Amino acid sequence: MAFKYRQRIPDADAILKQMPLPGDLAGIKRQRDREVIDIMTGKSRKFLLVIGPCSAESEDPVCEYVARLARVQDKVKDRLVLVPRIYTNKPRTTGIGYKGMAHQPDPNEDPNIVEGILAIRRMHIRVLRESGLSSADEMLYPGNYPYLEDVLTYVAVGARSVENQEHRLTVSGLDIPVGMKNPTGGDIMVMINSVRAAQSPHIFAYKGWEVETNGNPLIHAILRGAIDPYGRCVPNYHFEDIVHLKELYEKAGLVNPGVVIDVSHANSNRDFREQPRVAVEALHSRKYSEDVRAFVKGLMIESYLIEGRQDPPGKVCGQSITDACLGWEASEDLILRIADMV
Repeated sequence: MAFKYRQRIPDADAILKQMPLPGDLAGIKRQRDREVIDIMTGKSRKFLLVIGPCSAESEDPVCEYVARLARVQDKVKDRLVLVPRIYTNKPRTTGIGYKGMAHQPDPNEDPNIVEGILAIRRMHIRVLRESGLSSADEMLYPGNYPYLEDVLTYVAVGARSVENQEHRLTVSGLDIPVGMKNPTGGDIMVMINSVRAAQSPHIFAYKGWEVETNGNPLIHAILRGAIDPYGRCVPNYHFEDIVHLKELYEKAGLVNPGVVIDVSHANSNRDFREQPRVAVEALHSRKYSEDVRAFVKGLMIESYLIEGRQDPPGKVCGQSITDACLGWEASEDLILRIADMV
C-alpha cells in the first residue's frame, strides 16, 4: 500500500485525560448549551448568531476576536446568543491548499495531525476560559469530534459533507444543536433528507465500538446558497425560499423545525461586504410572518479582526487566510443592528 505511516495519533480518551476541561468551565458550557437548545426548540425567543472567522488559523488572534465578541454579548444578552465560529478544519474544493488548524497548527510549517489536535483543543478551552463563550466548529472529519466533544456548543456539517452517511449517523448521537447545510449544488431535498436521517435512531460503528443512538432532535437546516451548473451563485435566503423549506419540514414530519441562514458563501455572491445586506433582508422576512419569525432561528456570519483575506500562511495578524471576512468594526455594527431588529 502506498501509505507512509508518520506517527500514531492518540485516541480521544488519552487527549481528554491529558488536557481535561475544568469543572467550572464545564458548568459554563452546559449553561451555554441550554441557551442555544432553548432557541432551537422554541422555548426562547432569543436569536442565534454563529459568527467568526472562515477558519481559525492561530490561537492568539482568535482569542482576541472572541474577547471582543464577549464584550458585545454582554450588551445584547437579552436578545442575542453569540456563538463564536471557531472552525479548525477547512474543506477544499480541489483538495489542495491549507486544510485548517487541526491539519496544520502552524501555517508556516508542515502538517502535523497530532500537534493539530492538541492545538485546537487547547484553543477551544482557552476561548471558553477567557471569554465565557463556548464555540462552534465544523464537523469535516467525524473522527475528530471526540477530541472536542466536551467543549462545543454547536456543530455544522458543511455543504460537501451533508450527504455523507458517516456524518449523518455521528451527529444523530450528539446532544447539542447541529446544522446541516444545503449542498453546493443547492438540492434542498438532500438537506431535508440529511436532517431526517440525523433525527432518527441508528446502530453503527464509532470509535471502535458498535454504538446505538436515539436520534438528535436538535438537527436543523442551514441555507447557504448554491452554485448553478454555470458557476453562478444562486441565493436561497429569500422569503419564498424560507416558506418553501418550512413546508418541506412539515411534509417530512421533522421535529423542532428551524433554519439558520448563512449570509456568506453563495448567499452573498462570495462577497464578504454583502453579508450585512443579506442579514438585514433575512431579518425583514421574519417581520412579514410570525411563522417565518419562529422558523428562522439565527444567522451565520464570517467575521474577523481585519477585513478581507490574504494568502496563507499570512502576514497580517487577525486577517483570514481562507475566505474573506468582515472586519471587526463592521461586525460589531452588524451585531448591534441585528439586536435592534429581532
